[in-house]
Amino acid sequence: MPYQFEDLKKRCQSEWRAYIEHSFVKQLGDASLAPEAFQHYLKQDYLFLIQFARAFALAAYKSPTLSDLRQAKEGLQAILDVELDLHIRYCREWGISEQELTVLPEARATIAYTRYVLDTGNRGDLLDLHVALSPCMVGYGEIANWLHSRAETVRGDNNPYDAWIAMYESGEFQEAMQAEIRWLDERLADVSSARFDQLTRTFSDATRLEIDFWEMGLKQSD
Repeated sequence: MPYQFEDLKKRCQSEWRAYIEHSFVKQLGDASLAPEAFQHYLKQDYLFLIQFARAFALAAYKSPTLSDLRQAKEGLQAILDVELDLHIRYCREWGISEQELTVLPEARATIAYTRYVLDTGNRGDLLDLHVALSPCMVGYGEIANWLHSRAETVRGDNNPYDAWIAMYESGEFQEAMQAEIRWLDERLADVSSARFDQLTRTFSDATRLEIDFWEMGLKQSD
């Protein structure tokens, strides 16, 4: 039977649930998250995006086909031309200046996950890189959907984090998430059981590092 992305999640069910349903996420949804914790997360997420752009540049280098090359180029362009500008403006709304962002030191959790992604991509192929990125690329969309489905989630003006939820449940992001899942499903369908075991370890590691990123935000740790 061919493998799919869903099989990665099933193999790593405990890690995936701990990531999707983390305390940071729950508190963000019910509007109880400390503003300082969210600000700390936002600052580090800016640094994360810069490394994410580097990962897409690496994806371009690793691309075996013109289609993959174009996909990598579009991802890099989206981060550099759209997402970073949006993030800077969003940070400004939370009292974080662009100047402050440019001199921030990376937290250890930021370094750990982003360098793991880049190292995995350097050592492996394009599929290895996408699997390492998938907890972020797919996970944020699933988190927004999970928050939307919860009765405890506060929406609208009563939740200062509602705009964050709305961003990741938007049609544009949800379509990007589904496109990534489709890409992964097509490649995973052709791998052997031994190769899938290897990719499962990568997915598990990356998911655990994403959990650490939430912990970093929640505890405001460096």
